[in-house]
Amino acid sequence: MGDHFQTIVDLDAGADEAPGLADRVVAWLVAEGIVLAERTDCVLGQPLGHPPGPNWHRAVAEDDADREPWGGLAVEVGRTVFHGGQGGAEAVTCPRCAVTTPLMTDDWDLIDAAWAPFGAAMTTWRETGEAEVACPACARAVPLPEWRWADDWFAFAHLGFEFWNWPEFTPEFLTRFSRALDGHRTTRVWGKL
Repeated sequence: MGDHFQTIVDLDAGADEAPGLADRVVAWLVAEGIVLAERTDCVLGQPLGHPPGPNWHRAVAEDDADREPWGGLAVEVGRTVFHGGQGGAEAVTCPRCAVTTPLMTDDWDLIDAAWAPFGAAMTTWRETGEAEVACPACARAVPLPEWRWADDWFAFAHLGFEFWNWPEFTPEFLTRFSRALDGHRTTRVWGKL
């Protein structure tokens, strides 16, 4: 079965503003009763997280309101490559020319030649916060965070809110979440471990 997560990633927060935004969003979620202020052992990968609050159902679809979450919220502050966990990205699309580059075969084998420049760029981005990959179709250099990954598999940012084993969030909740982040662009990375 495994553990599932959905991470709301702030695509606009800079390194300096991420800690303050994290605190503000957690305070908002606590005030709404969606998570509790106390931190417990309720998330994977970090020692402590915020467990679901009494009003957690305000964040999920009515159809899912009877499926209580059995995990909590982990807040990730700092340069992070957010990813979908098991498996891998099937393809990536250039934002300049809209050509999609497959990264896996139909048999789910990694296409090493296609993946290599992205893998190297991810290492560079983790170390420096900047990296580009030349598009195989149009040859233009594109900053790594601007590439569009199939199924939103990767996001490169300084702030993410990782909810473990929660039902799917409603579009309304995601809109309110973005407002709490000063209207920043967000994406949601899904995954399973």
